[in-house]
Amino acid sequence: MKKITLSFLLAISTIVSIFAIDASVSTATFTTIHQNYIEIYTLIVGSTVNFVSVDSDSINRQASVQMMVTFRKDSTIVKFDKYNLQSPISEKPVNFIDLKRISLENGTYEMEIYIHDNQKIGNAGTFKSQVVVDYQDDRLEQSDIQLLGSFKKQEIDSPFNKNGFYLEALPFNFYSKKQNELMFYNEIYNADKFIGDDYMFSYIIEKVSNVSDNKQILIGHKKRKPKPIDVVLMKVDISEIPSGNYNFIVEIRNREKELLSKRSIFFQRANPELVLSEKEMNETALENEFVGELSDEDLEYSLRAIAPIVDQGDSELLNLLIAGNEVEAQKRFLYAFWSQKHPNFPQQGYDDFMEVARAVDNLYESGFGYGFETDRGYIYMRHGQPDDIVTVDSEPTAPPYEIWIYNRIQLTGQPNVKFLFYNPTLSPGNYQLLHSNGRGEIQNRNWKYELYKDSPNNRMGSDFNPDFEIGTGVNRRAEEYFNDF
Repeated sequence: MKKITLSFLLAISTIVSIFAIDASVSTATFTTIHQNYIEIYTLIVGSTVNFVSVDSDSINRQASVQMMVTFRKDSTIVKFDKYNLQSPISEKPVNFIDLKRISLENGTYEMEIYIHDNQKIGNAGTFKSQVVVDYQDDRLEQSDIQLLGSFKKQEIDSPFNKNGFYLEALPFNFYSKKQNELMFYNEIYNADKFIGDDYMFSYIIEKVSNVSDNKQILIGHKKRKPKPIDVVLMKVDISEIPSGNYNFIVEIRNREKELLSKRSIFFQRANPELVLSEKEMNETALENEFVGELSDEDLEYSLRAIAPIVDQGDSELLNLLIAGNEVEAQKRFLYAFWSQKHPNFPQQGYDDFMEVARAVDNLYESGFGYGFETDRGYIYMRHGQPDDIVTVDSEPTAPPYEIWIYNRIQLTGQPNVKFLFYNPTLSPGNYQLLHSNGRGEIQNRNWKYELYKDSPNNRMGSDFNPDFEIGTGVNRRAEEYFNDF
């Protein structure tokens, strides 16, 4: 076995992992007549912690993590809590959530949350954030915005219940294509004292831009009656909001439209579509752009190269364009794609990417299409250069295989992601993706069987049992490499 790191070029950059345990941690502050408090919402991704059997005769398993929550003010610890959080009992790893409420006086705090897997030494991580609490009785106030994954009316006793509703926080502040409603919770305080008349509650979604001012793309208004505590629980249609980074803003204004209070929160949206409208595209003279210089062969090559990074919603259209012979439509698609990713310099983005694509094509060429169309090439183009690679080509009980390790996947933010490729045909370069722990990637629960199926004497259990294990040993180290690197 040898351990290598690719260094011939850098593609998409990766981010140093904060968590070995994959977790979503978000917070929101609120106040009552008696005290201020912060709510800490934590979701533990079940596939990143160890589930162990609850007893020797059961197939049910459970995970446990230790939570340590610390608040510091001027370097002095003012709040500390330590407790264990257990997952539901399940046959398979499942995600599990926690809600912690902690009272805090007004002030600025450094919050630190340490999460440790009780079943695996070293599987831990730390989340840090600054928290500002500033609620006054002599002015209109507004709580933080809480983005929700779901809510429902429920009166039973639960820490997730508030004002008669069960509120589930949105993990990672991320809305997938399937989530077409932005749900949020907000509280307004002292409106009865400082407004008197009906007031305007406005919600705004603005597109975050790195090259120009942020642009408002959705705005709505609701008239509210003043109350000591006004609870707002709403849904906003985001089905027409394209992929990107956004701010969700809530404003409070009086009848004279004066701004009295404002809160905002960042979120990400995945809803694939082209940025340029049909009208804008039709008005673009493509013969003067970089796509106008491409031959038919280069155009098809370029379209095939971007397949790993095209949003899923556009994949079918891309395949139809590649299969067809409408060169003008192909050019418009390619130009729109790079104009979306690099609005100021689309050609520079295209040129840089194609330099990587050609290098990957040469590196992973296998005789079965272009190198970037192989499983290894596809993953490289989609996620960039792995941080480490474990290459094994000398285990007598398995075909050659490789394990790619990413400290963090940029597209999803998930840390410690691994891909296992193997070459069951022994054809030169014909490595196939067998298993990954990445969200949205191929996850094969029987990957060990597939890898070691040609050595039946090494199996533990029966073929009729889908949960059999492969015995470990000198010649069967894939599981060790996959879990430990």
